[in-house]
Amino acid sequence: MEITESQIPQGTVLELSGRLDGIASPAVDNRVNALVAAEVRRVIFDCSRLSYASSAGLRVFLSSAKKLKSVGGQVVVTGLVPSVKEVFALSGFLDVLTVYPSLADAVKSLK
Repeated sequence: MEITESQIPQGTVLELSGRLDGIASPAVDNRVNALVAAEVRRVIFDCSRLSYASSAGLRVFLSSAKKLKSVGGQVVVTGLVPSVKEVFALSGFLDVLTVYPSLADAVKSLK
């Protein structure tokens, strides 16, 4: 699992690549905690290079959304590859989280 962070005027983009599972999820969770502590209020998860998300990985998305919402912020997910999108759909996360097909669409939504 690799996390690449970049700043845009609308917030912080966390590009996730590889497998988001029980081993990798604490690193993402810790990064989101640090962003919230630094008063970042918008996080975009770019999942276009994420090949797998386990139940532990899904919990990271949900807990991140709850953390940001509790401080008046927002989490947006973008670029789900078909296999990860299927996991989101089966778990009901497409109805719970804000998901856009591309990073450009996600950024436009935050303007």
